[in-house]
Amino acid sequence: MPIQTLPEPVERQFALAGFDLDAFVRSTLAEDLGTAGDITSTAVIPAEARFAGVMDSRDAIVVAGLPIAEAFFRALDPAVRIERLVQDGDRVAAGTDLMRLEGSARAMLTAERSALNTVQHLSGIATLTRSYVDRILGTGATLLDTRKTIPGLRLLEKYATRMGGATNHRMGLWDAAMIKDNHVAVAGGVGEAVRRAKAAGIRRIIVEVDSIDQIEPALAAGATHLLLDNMDPPMLRGAVTLVGGRVPTEASGGVRLETIRAIAETGVTFISVGRLTQSAPAADIGLDFAALG
Repeated sequence: MPIQTLPEPVERQFALAGFDLDAFVRSTLAEDLGTAGDITSTAVIPAEARFAGVMDSRDAIVVAGLPIAEAFFRALDPAVRIERLVQDGDRVAAGTDLMRLEGSARAMLTAERSALNTVQHLSGIATLTRSYVDRILGTGATLLDTRKTIPGLRLLEKYATRMGGATNHRMGLWDAAMIKDNHVAVAGGVGEAVRRAKAAGIRRIIVEVDSIDQIEPALAAGATHLLLDNMDPPMLRGAVTLVGGRVPTEASGGVRLETIRAIAETGVTFISVGRLTQSAPAADIGLDFAALG
């Protein structure tokens, strides 16, 4: 079964800056098909057979990835009929139908695992993210994601955190300076590291500080954002008071669901959580088919 070019409407329905949907679908299917293709479906399912299918969630989740799942099915059967019943970002109850499909049985079975893997992974991230967002409602703090993503999936995983209500932090090493302890050690101090970044023409300079006495040198040198690393709530509160709103503050390091509320109540601007993409369990989503005719 050939991997076909995606129809134009699919690409218009889902667009992420820097993300090539067609290439992602092709490479993912190619990994599964190898050089022989879906030998099971080809042997067992008649070429003319048609299926109707329903994708549904077995748990309460926040949905993410449905347009990508649709692209997998359309890649193998451009004539497939698909009805999305919910949208990415929706919070749905257990037992909710997410998508209905009707088309080539072989194509559906071949695309099924790639489509489900994607939706399960991204919905798992979105669901975990929403649980963190819910914990800090009303505090004024904003939840951020991190660069702790699976290589090659950063754009999709960060898309999923947005569907869960988080705000994307750095997309990569290129969009802001992040001065950490190793940079400071080589530069000879926080102030010197910041001055070098500023001299290089970098406008966004985030500085990780793990002690109160690093704050003033970082600010004096031109830091535009302070990452308060592994500080407990009393220490965070003191740091926020000292900064006095001169730059945004970000709490980071070891943040968990049971601790994030107390962290948010210290007055920090942001809280970054690597677990959103690093530790989210896959959502329990299934796809059931029935033969037509």
